[in-house]
Amino acid sequence: MKWHQAVHQLVLGGARSGKSSHAEALARASRLDVTVIVTGEARDDEMRERIARHRAERPAQWRVVEAPVRLAEALLAAADGERCVIVDCLTLWLSNTLFAAPPGVDGGAPDVTPAEGVASCDDAIFRRERAALFDCLNRVRGPVIFVSNEVGLGIVPADPLSRRFRDEAGRLHRELAARCSVVTFVAAGLPLVLKAPPPPMEPGGGA
Repeated sequence: MKWHQAVHQLVLGGARSGKSSHAEALARASRLDVTVIVTGEARDDEMRERIARHRAERPAQWRVVEAPVRLAEALLAAADGERCVIVDCLTLWLSNTLFAAPPGVDGGAPDVTPAEGVASCDDAIFRRERAALFDCLNRVRGPVIFVSNEVGLGIVPADPLSRRFRDEAGRLHRELAARCSVVTFVAAGLPLVLKAPPPPMEPGGGA
């Protein structure tokens, strides 16, 4: 198994930077079956159009799993050691968990329904889901490619909740980058590798 088949990767970039396309190219290169875990929900016409476009662009044989929250559970179920998993994207998952509705709100399952027009965040839900994600990375079998928006390069957001989201995204990226073997930043469709494993030593190449 080649290195890109055996490691977890984090692909960062701005909106429409080509990060999803790069992640999909990595998945194709693995020559494994592919599962895409999508975290977005079709809550309006624009989002429905985006989801439909992404689905049409992916190979028909790729499996798609929807996991707006409880990402760790979806990862453990999808990764079987013989499959490459793409998570697209962490930004929406972060928003869904950080601003999740409290238990019993909106008539959905407790702790999992993202709140409409929410004015605050539920730290307990967010911290539990984030801890579960980090914990599952030690148990996930096979490669996982995480896709996420880099939102910390622009102006300082005007309101406290937006600043909280930006800060938590930055912390999430740092934590994942430390746990992933490969980290890539994509801009204008061009990948810049920020972190990669060292090349294998040639036989007899030791000191």
